[in-house]
Amino acid sequence: MRALIVIDYTVDFVVGKLPCGQPGIDIEEQIAELAVSFAAAGDWVVMAVDLHDEQDPYHPESRLFPPHNIRGTEGRSLYGKLGEVYAQQQERMHWMDKTRYSAFCGTDLELQLRARGIQEVHLVGVCTDICVLHTAVDAYNKGFSIVVHADAVATFNPQGHDWALGHFQNTLGAAIFKDNQLVRL
Repeated sequence: MRALIVIDYTVDFVVGKLPCGQPGIDIEEQIAELAVSFAAAGDWVVMAVDLHDEQDPYHPESRLFPPHNIRGTEGRSLYGKLGEVYAQQQERMHWMDKTRYSAFCGTDLELQLRARGIQEVHLVGVCTDICVLHTAVDAYNKGFSIVVHADAVATFNPQGHDWALGHFQNTLGAAIFKDNQLVRL
């Protein structure tokens, strides 16, 4: 069994308060297709979604980024087709709130993965060089095999995106897939 971890693919991160813009829009189809495919195969699909409270002065991101993914706002909704897929198949998918960059930090993600015997995590979503990166580093440090789908991750920083993909492969030993093919960067 594998896990697909969909990281922060929300309205705010694609077109809202802290948007990737077109690069985030461009991965919509691939993320939705992967979610459907993994769920159909009986693999575990996790929606790891950033959660913030309005005007929280203690959260470290409040000094770095504008308010985003605020509890109870439309900005926290899954973006585009992924929202439709989740609405139709939520019994086959797991919603997980996260409050830090990494989907592992302060959550029970590792326990849930281990309980299911999962050793391989597939990462998609945004931002390649922030939340996807920090999740990948934690997955590596916890001994999971990592697969990153290069055509299903995006960020607002093209240089950061390219650097992170190289880091995933060359430093974390991640397999990088593009168009469902293993690639060497």
